[in-house]
Amino acid sequence: MSDALQTLRAQIDRIDDELLRLFNARAALAQQIGHAKQGAVVLRPEREAQVLRRLAEANPGPLPAESVTALFTEIMSHCRALEQPLAVAFLGPQGTFTEAATFKRFGSAVQGQPCATIDDVFRAVESGAAQYGVAPVENSTEGAVGRTLDLLLNSNLSICGEVTLPVHQCLLSNESDPAVIRKVYSHPQSFGQCQGWLNANLPQAQRITVSSNAEAARLATLEPLAAAIGGEQAAGHFNLNVLAHNIEDDPRNTTRFLVIGAQAVAPSGRDKTSLVVSAPNQPGAVHALLAPLAANGVSMTKLESRPARSGLWEYVFFADIEGHQQDAPVAAALAELKRIAAFVKILGSYPAAV
Repeated sequence: MSDALQTLRAQIDRIDDELLRLFNARAALAQQIGHAKQGAVVLRPEREAQVLRRLAEANPGPLPAESVTALFTEIMSHCRALEQPLAVAFLGPQGTFTEAATFKRFGSAVQGQPCATIDDVFRAVESGAAQYGVAPVENSTEGAVGRTLDLLLNSNLSICGEVTLPVHQCLLSNESDPAVIRKVYSHPQSFGQCQGWLNANLPQAQRITVSSNAEAARLATLEPLAAAIGGEQAAGHFNLNVLAHNIEDDPRNTTRFLVIGAQAVAPSGRDKTSLVVSAPNQPGAVHALLAPLAANGVSMTKLESRPARSGLWEYVFFADIEGHQQDAPVAAALAELKRIAAFVKILGSYPAAV
């Protein structure tokens, strides 16, 4: 070993020793904060968002901001667990993109609870079996996840956060040659994201929809000439070969997930507010719903209509707007909206995804 290399490694060892000391000093302070809270909620989404933004903005490199965010999410996860381990329900089974989104948001020091359906995720949080839940709400290619929106309309839970996850689909199989595949299992959303690739590369393969990509991977392990669409994490979990990477039709393919819980989240400085409204059945009613936002300078980032299930051809509108409901412009817009709309429900204010 050269003297220069030995010197560099000695410097790294000293830095590692200092990092270890500082990590434990941070953990000790987290324990003191836990005692000072005296039973208050462990997770403060607004505080964690502020910490991650500050560090990403202060980062001088060479680590990219995404790496800094991932590192400190993990540090906060383990420090938080010293106060109290968090149980987080997610759309399972293990190996799904929702599990990946859960660990991206909360870090690995949480008790993940895979659920068979989105309904079960909501039930786990409503019953207290989990403090938080994570469910997909929209994909950049396939649009809204209607079941999540329907459950938000009728649940007493609030949106506490959001996670965006680039979704790169793979073709997974026990086989080693994609040409032999005769059957492909996948969730309907993933089929929609990959239909161009499938049409071009596996036009004769039967497509069978299942409840999740992890379930698709499990089924692919049981049959010859079968494959599944899923992420690389599913390949590792089920010991499958990756026959093709990045088979999604849009390389920017991204899924947005919501964190649901029973707490109200304070302003973080860069927030979103989600709400659902209905308009009276009269000309110009939908336009009237947008007027309070425009009048108060509040930007809307999403508008999605869904059947109201209260009558034929009646609809409710899900909207995301910039800002926290405690911000003066947003509060004024919401007050006016409640005055003119037939129905308004605030689904939650929460930090925008980091």
